[in-house]
Amino acid sequence: MADIKTMLAGRNVLLVEDDYLIAEDMTFELEAGGAKVIGPAASVAAAIELIGQTELIDGAIVDINLQGIMSWPVADALLRREVSFVFTTGYDSNFIPNCYVEIVRCEKPTLLDKAAKALFGYRDKA
Repeated sequence: MADIKTMLAGRNVLLVEDDYLIAEDMTFELEAGGAKVIGPAASVAAAIELIGQTELIDGAIVDINLQGIMSWPVADALLRREVSFVFTTGYDSNFIPNCYVEIVRCEKPTLLDKAAKALFGYRDKA
């Protein structure tokens, strides 16, 4: 399996997170791994706007609860564009609607290597 830098290098990753400190830490980690961060978006509306305005999104990391609003519209917009994404959350899997059962859930605090493997690890042929 490739290391995190190999998986992230050159990738455009949408970050949807409303907690400033978590968003700042994840942005730093993603950029250190060689990814270009799109966002972070702190609300459903901001995330939808970025999805609509950004031509290339290789993957996304999406917090389920954004300022008290569930991010299901963000998930649906990413699915329509066929963008791979993971959910980050403190909720257990029973909280997530059945239509998203195939989406990887990363518990907070999210370990970036788990998210990167879920998003880009399948492309590793080693």
